[in-house]
Amino acid sequence: MSVEEFEEMGPIDYVVLEWPTAFPDSGGEVARLLTDLVDRGTIRILDIAFMAKDQEGNVAAIDLAEDSGVPGFEAFDGASSGLIGDEDLQEAAQVLESGTAAAILVWENRWAAPVAVALRKTGGQLVASGRLPVQAIIAALDATEAITN
Repeated sequence: MSVEEFEEMGPIDYVVLEWPTAFPDSGGEVARLLTDLVDRGTIRILDIAFMAKDQEGNVAAIDLAEDSGVPGFEAFDGASSGLIGDEDLQEAAQVLESGTAAAILVWENRWAAPVAVALRKTGGQLVASGRLPVQAIIAALDATEAITN
């Protein structure tokens, strides 16, 4: 991609999605929802990688072209820009539980591209970003509710 193409992009995020033991059949539902987001232009998947961590903590990459054990994600075979490297896989592996499988995705938030482009064109920049886990919000709301009751 050229510099000009990057200047027109929205914010880029990465996520690590973990499943117990292996990719369950319901993993196909996650893939279908991701495909829908891509089809609607909400996100653009720039890179995707799969891995497994055995009970001893050993990590292995899973190649979609060679392994059909990742149901529903076949549509993403070949979605590789080279953004996810071995170092990224090792870092992701540190947060995985033993005996799990994971998908690591890098995507552009296309829905936010107009704001990001306008920000850059006016000399601005995104200086911080973060995520609030839904579980943390639920816990905070439960704690607030317990105090008020």
